[in-house]
Amino acid sequence: MTLSIIVAIAKNHAIGKDNKLLWYLPNDLKHFKDTTSGRTVIMGRKTFDSVGKPLPKRRNIVITRQAISIEGCEVVDSLEAAVALCKAEDEVFIVGGAEIYRQAIPLTDRIYLTIIDQDFDGDTFFPELNPDEWRETKREDFEPDEKNKYKYSFITLERR
Repeated sequence: MTLSIIVAIAKNHAIGKDNKLLWYLPNDLKHFKDTTSGRTVIMGRKTFDSVGKPLPKRRNIVITRQAISIEGCEVVDSLEAAVALCKAEDEVFIVGGAEIYRQAIPLTDRIYLTIIDQDFDGDTFFPELNPDEWRETKREDFEPDEKNKYKYSFITLERR
């Protein structure tokens, strides 16, 4: 199984504020949907709360220490338990939030990284990556347009 992270970050590594996204970038939302559809997504409870419902056309696993059930999702109490449910799959996606990303980085094989070429005022940040551990294998750069307000890049990183 390939464990992948998919994340959009600002230049200053901000990923959210008040449990909300900091920008509206339709092309990134489409990229996320196209990349993760038909796959399993693993997220923390706060990320699930910000989305508000299971992501369609995906197996949804939510990590929380709370003894709760969430309709349409599998609920586990740790990242390790979530990953253990997915051993037979070819690629599984970690989709947030910051604490789940932090825990997942040492286990991750690939990162689908969208970088928005601007700093944002956030309260949640993606951890710094060690450049010695990752190599860029794909990059697409985009200029702002009528629907996408910011300059951004889709980057694929593979563990060295």
